[in-house]
Amino acid sequence: MRAFLASSIGVACSAALVLPLPLALPASAAPTSSATSSATGARTSSPVAARTPSAPAAGDVSVPGATQSLPLRALPSERAAGAAVRGLTRRDVRPFSLVGVVWDDPDAELHGSVQVRTRASDTGAWSGWQSVETHNHDHAADPGTPERDSGTVRGSTAPLWVGASDGVEVRVRAEAPRAGAAPATLPRGMRIELVDPGDEPASEPAGEPASEDTAQGPELPEGNDTGTTSGQVPVPALTPEESAASAVNAELVPLGSAEIPELSKEETEAAYADRFGEEAVAAKPYIGPRPRIVTRKGWGADEKLRERNFVYTKSVQAAFVHHSATGNNYSCKQAPSVLRSIYRYHVKSSGWRDFGYNFAVDKCGNIYEGRAGGVAKAVLGAHTRGFNTNSMGIAVLGTYSQSTPPSAAVTAVARLTAWKLGLYGKDPRGKATLTSGGGNRYKKGAKVKLNVISGHRDGFLTDCPGTRLYGKLGTARSTSAKYQGR
Repeated sequence: MRAFLASSIGVACSAALVLPLPLALPASAAPTSSATSSATGARTSSPVAARTPSAPAAGDVSVPGATQSLPLRALPSERAAGAAVRGLTRRDVRPFSLVGVVWDDPDAELHGSVQVRTRASDTGAWSGWQSVETHNHDHAADPGTPERDSGTVRGSTAPLWVGASDGVEVRVRAEAPRAGAAPATLPRGMRIELVDPGDEPASEPAGEPASEDTAQGPELPEGNDTGTTSGQVPVPALTPEESAASAVNAELVPLGSAEIPELSKEETEAAYADRFGEEAVAAKPYIGPRPRIVTRKGWGADEKLRERNFVYTKSVQAAFVHHSATGNNYSCKQAPSVLRSIYRYHVKSSGWRDFGYNFAVDKCGNIYEGRAGGVAKAVLGAHTRGFNTNSMGIAVLGTYSQSTPPSAAVTAVARLTAWKLGLYGKDPRGKATLTSGGGNRYKKGAKVKLNVISGHRDGFLTDCPGTRLYGKLGTARSTSAKYQGR
């Protein structure tokens, strides 16, 4: 049993983070290639600026998505009390499911409001006005890092999931000026980004764990000539980018796996001991049971979007919990589409090197691999400006400023942190000292003592992760500690 665990689903990757190993090369400055477009004709034609897609590779069975980018214009009829207003009048566009607004200068903040109306593709009905979270600069790479200084980063709002749509109307209104003050302005180069997540990947649904028998493909009846010698359905060939993103988890699951299966605490410790010895387990006796994690392959990440190399930090001393602020109007079946949309928005629209968060959790408690580099490794994210080093970011999909997060999501945060923080010997109820990379709460270089499980607002002046989710972090800490056996 122990040999099987160590060879197939062991935690060698996780221990590699604890022990010094050579890290990946530094990130390159620009993304690799763009994704294949899945856009189809709209009901009526209108000028749309779409980011140039590449042609699909031979044998592709799903479409990785597309982004329409439309410049916002002045709306004189909407101008009120001296406040600048920009937007788009109601129009037909190609299919999309997520929206956000971007602008040229990443240091410029949008002081005002963003509202959108969208038309549902299936019914043709227009929604009411929906507000988009404007304060998103706190979710970013640290100042002075290669990712932040790449020259590709833009200012952006949080993305908003609106579901399958084919029409849009936008209005962005600057704050009304105070008495005697100059008229308020809006950032330059504002554009609305309409993101199509593309088709679902040709793999098992995220909500249904694969059995051990189907993890490497279904068996075929004897006598079928498939050109293979194993008697299994041949798995589609991985692209070099997909292989690289999967190989960093290869000590946990076979290459190309759609999920990493959960282990009991005993199985987790046995696999760790087989790889590194009983002494290693004795040194870190509080590793929680590994939870089930849907890989990037499982949720359909287009690996050609991100930058090629992986970037690591030294350790994982704390976990920052976020809400994605994308709204709560999604089903758990749609969660992979939400992730693909956020990923595309982070990379193609906002100019980041990859998905910003290290992990995501949906309202049903499913856990997803986020930024590429290995779920057990100390991957440098772009989630908590000023505190991305030696930490990890977990985004709970949804908006939890006024809505209570589902208990399944809070439990998933506890399970994930019990395992991942346990690999680094951290007590979820304890404190960690991190060095600020610079932000609006702590100046660069400040040594800050934070909860090992913190909310985003603990490191930066922001509403994130929403008042209701922030109020559940005490429960997450105590539950996580129990999973670790403390």
